[in-house]
Amino acid sequence: MATGDGPMDGATGTLVIIGGGEDRTDNKEILARFVALAGGAERPLVVLTAASKMPSQVWELYRTALADLGAVNVRHVPIGDRVDADDPARADIVASAGGVFMTGGDQKRLVANIGGTAVEQAMRDAHHRRGACIAGTSAGASALCTHMLAEGNAELAPEKGAVRLGAGLGFVPRVVIDQHFAQRHRIHRLLGVVAQTPFLLGAGIDEDTALIVHGRAGIEVIGAGAVTVLDCRLARSNITDLPAGAVPTLVGVGLHLLPSGTVFTRRPGDDTRHELADFLDFLTTTSGVRSTISTRPGP
Repeated sequence: MATGDGPMDGATGTLVIIGGGEDRTDNKEILARFVALAGGAERPLVVLTAASKMPSQVWELYRTALADLGAVNVRHVPIGDRVDADDPARADIVASAGGVFMTGGDQKRLVANIGGTAVEQAMRDAHHRRGACIAGTSAGASALCTHMLAEGNAELAPEKGAVRLGAGLGFVPRVVIDQHFAQRHRIHRLLGVVAQTPFLLGAGIDEDTALIVHGRAGIEVIGAGAVTVLDCRLARSNITDLPAGAVPTLVGVGLHLLPSGTVFTRRPGDDTRHELADFLDFLTTTSGVRSTISTRPGP
């Protein structure tokens, strides 16, 4: 797996899914990786602040951080509503980018502003046809899913109906992503989601941590924390028989912890298989390829 390669015509690009709170002032490991995966500091980069109520302030934070990394061609594409997102000039800027970075804020606002518009289609085309890197942090991370965690909380237990799913942008199928995971103690709300919707896997991403999806080649985790994967496909539960607000019995839930430095690579012809291959199968749509898992030294 070429973890530092930039975009190539005809190749599905990379996804950088960030749990929020990524370092923007010190070594900027995750942002530096985004720049590299987008093709390097010379390539055009786009920052989308459509999730934020303070787009100018958020743009300034990322403009400064990316400039410190040597990026010389970074543009802010401000989107305040769907009219902006259907503007052909804005869509053309996104379409030509080597990397698109969606900031935090409110994932419902982000999807309402760009879902199904020319800007979203330009981002999808850039990713799937030209190999552009698409990154999202916090709300931008959750919005990358087909099934997006829209609202709700469950602080003390995975209560039935406490969390609502919504339609996301569809870059990550059959996985629901939660962010600020360890810092905001969100394991119960993610567990409640996958218990009620067991065909989805749950991926909880810590702050200053990124899950990188290298197209169909593999995944890796970088940053300061970990990614927690919850799997209820084989769990036994009484959740369907309970009223809203009740706490279900859950037996046999799968839980995987992927700390920073985990690398999971699909290798054609490999005669080994790890159960996390199912996680990669959910992140991509390709099946029938053997998988291996390893850990590289952390940063």
